[in-house]
Amino acid sequence: MRFLTLALLYGALALQGAAAADAWPSKPIKLVVTFPPGGSTDVTGRLIADKLRGELGQSVVVDNRAGAGGNIGADVVAKSPPDGYTLLMATSSHITNISLYKTLPYDFMKDFEPVSTIAFIPNVMVINPSFLKVGSLQEFIAYAKNLKDTKLNFATGGSGTSYHLSNATFNAMTGIDMEHIPYKGGAPAVTALLGGEVQVIFAPLIEVLPHIQAGKLKPLGVTTRNRSSLLPDVPAIGEVLPGYEVALWNAIMAPAGTPKDIVDKLDKAILKVLADPDVKKKLAEQGSDPSGKTPEEFKAFIATEIPKWAKLVKLSGAQAE
Repeated sequence: MRFLTLALLYGALALQGAAAADAWPSKPIKLVVTFPPGGSTDVTGRLIADKLRGELGQSVVVDNRAGAGGNIGADVVAKSPPDGYTLLMATSSHITNISLYKTLPYDFMKDFEPVSTIAFIPNVMVINPSFLKVGSLQEFIAYAKNLKDTKLNFATGGSGTSYHLSNATFNAMTGIDMEHIPYKGGAPAVTALLGGEVQVIFAPLIEVLPHIQAGKLKPLGVTTRNRSSLLPDVPAIGEVLPGYEVALWNAIMAPAGTPKDIVDKLDKAILKVLADPDVKKKLAEQGSDPSGKTPEEFKAFIATEIPKWAKLVKLSGAQAE
C-alpha cells in the first residue's frame, strides 16, 4: 500500500510538472543581462530576446543588472523562482569569477540550470591612433617596454571581466606593467579610450567594430586562436605571443530546479532562433560565431571551461577588486 501511495504521489507530481511546462510561458519572461546597455552581452541578449518572442509567444524583457563582474545579476537569477520566467544571460565571465573571487553569493554549478550556449566572441586589442602612434602589435610591445617614468593605462568593463583577464594575461606574457582602470561596463570603457583617458582596451569586437571601421580606433590583435573574418588583416595575438588565447562566450541559464520540460522547450526555441538567417547574419556582423548546445552538452562544456579559465586567471595574476 505504501509503495502504491508513493507511486501515485510521484505520478501526480510528474503530471503537475508536465502541465506547468505545457502552460509555460503564460506571461512575459525576464532575461537578466549582467552588464550595462550598449555592451556586447546586452546587444546579443536583446537580439535573442526579440527573436524568442516569435518562438515562445510571449515577450522576453531584458533587465540589465550590472556590477561586480556579472555577479549582481547572476545572484538575482540564482535566487529567483525556478519557473522559467527569470533567465540569466550567462557569459564566460561567470566562469572566470569562480577563480577570481574568494567568495560568491551563489554557487554557479549548483544554483543554475544550463539551457544553451548562444555564441562565441573574440576580444580585440585596440588603441586610439590619435593618442598612441604605433602601427602594429610588435611596435606596441616595444613601445610599452621602453617607457621609463610612466605607465600605459588599460580600461576594462570591470575588475575580473574578460576585458581585465585578456589584458592581464597579455601583461603577464609580455612582462609589460600597465595600470588597470576599471569602468562600470564595456561602453564607458570604450568611451574612455575614445577620449584619450586610457591608451588600450581588450574589448569584445562588437563594442569597437564601428569605431574601427570609422578609423577612430586601431586594432592590433584578436584574442582568439584564429583571426576574425571581419578583421582578416589583424593578427591573432597568439601569432606574436605563442600560447595566448582568450575565447569568450555567452549563453542562457535558468535557476536550478527549473522543470526539465521547460528547459527543453526553451532550448529548442533558442536553437530555432540561432538557425534564423537574420540572427546568423547579425551575429556574424558583430564578429560572433553562433553556437547552440543542448542542456547536456552545455553542462559538459562548463565542466571543461572551469579549469581552463582557472589556469588563465593564475597565469595573469588577475584578482577581483
